[in-house]
Amino acid sequence: MNDWLVPAVPLFKAAHIIGLVIWCGGLLTLPLMLTRHDPAISVQDYRTIRTASHLTYTMIVTPAAVIAVIAGTWLIFMREVYVPWMFAKLAFVAALVMAHGWIGHIVAKIGEEPSEHTPPPAWRPIALVLVPMFVILTLVLAKPVLDWVAFPDWLSEPRGGQLLFDTPRR
Repeated sequence: MNDWLVPAVPLFKAAHIIGLVIWCGGLLTLPLMLTRHDPAISVQDYRTIRTASHLTYTMIVTPAAVIAVIAGTWLIFMREVYVPWMFAKLAFVAALVMAHGWIGHIVAKIGEEPSEHTPPPAWRPIALVLVPMFVILTLVLAKPVLDWVAFPDWLSEPRGGQLLFDTPRR
């Protein structure tokens, strides 16, 4: 690893972890906010809840998701983590991204069609978020050896393209 990258790894890890905490916290909070979107409440209360959920999604949760994904991607390449547990983790990160998109769709739909909206039960989106979060955390902390999973060589080794910096060999 180049000397200038040595102090960058902890900074990318910190950005990744902070982004994840905000992103996952937001993905757990937004479904609870969405249950408050009941057109039967007063117009002013509905507008306040709608504005709060929209701003939370667009100004806090989505930027945190982008930061977490970008920092995590950089960490994969900086540390050359081309192991089966990482690919499993990335599959569940994709599930989190899909849950993020689905929650965003609900937030947008509420703004476009407030009279046709029925608040979703909070457990459904929360379960959709908690399962991938739990599996990702388990994979990252346990780093299981998944030798029984057969991955092609092109997924576990760099393929001749050079990054803009040297990475450590393991």
